[in-house]
Amino acid sequence: MIPPAFDYMTPATLDEAIHALASHGEDVKLLAGGHSLLPMMKLRLAGPKLLIDLSKIPGLGGTKQEGDKITIGALTTHYQIESSELLKENCPLLPQTARAIGDVQVRNRGTIGGSLAHADPAADMPAAILALNGELRVRGSKGERSIQASDFFLGLMTTALNPTEILTEIRIPVLSGRCGTAYLKVPQKASGFAIVGVAVWLRVDNNGRCEDIGIGVTGLNAKPFRAGRVEGRLRGEKLAPNLIEEASSQVIQGVDPLDDLHASAAFRSHLARVYTARAIQKALEGVGA
Repeated sequence: MIPPAFDYMTPATLDEAIHALASHGEDVKLLAGGHSLLPMMKLRLAGPKLLIDLSKIPGLGGTKQEGDKITIGALTTHYQIESSELLKENCPLLPQTARAIGDVQVRNRGTIGGSLAHADPAADMPAAILALNGELRVRGSKGERSIQASDFFLGLMTTALNPTEILTEIRIPVLSGRCGTAYLKVPQKASGFAIVGVAVWLRVDNNGRCEDIGIGVTGLNAKPFRAGRVEGRLRGEKLAPNLIEEASSQVIQGVDPLDDLHASAAFRSHLARVYTARAIQKALEGVGA
């Protein structure tokens, strides 16, 4: 299908883009990589009168380390994350997650900021950012502010971004000590989106006791979430297989699983329990690797 007619602009500065957002209200959409928005427009699920292409604005891409934090520009592509030596060395969970997204074409055009702001309940990257307790920096007509990942995703394709705000960068911690990471998912056959996906990072002491852990889950619910109950059960404990299985069973507690043509609520719940345990075990096996 062909999308409805729309105007198109390529602002040269972030301020210009923010001003256009404020001037056009609900009739405007931001274009980052386009792999989420453009299909929706073709299906007439979105019909903006103005499309603001962010690709010409300097300073919105790239990855750099600042002390114990890594800053990732919102327009950084999934392929750039997948291939980043800085991230492979200091936060391998993001390259692992990026590698699982779509296909080569999607990873070369899709951006981390676009994925997070779109908030598709089956997207991969939100799970990793939640697991890492990432900080999202946004800028709008009222200035700049930070939003914790745990406060960012509000519901089905709904975030804490205000209508005149643009996500500019994501900040994540440098992982230090005896850390392991993993991202595992059950993909939809056609699209590659997650029926259930689980992102894990953990740190253990020399005796194998869990010092800290973060678990992000996508695909199970209308919004991605952090599996706090599972984390709480494992933190401070030695990660034996039976304990991992027991703790992983809690991932569905307090969650309303999606039920659709891809998977029933019961099957999704089963997958969530199984893949949470597998991802934790895989992250544990990767400690020190």
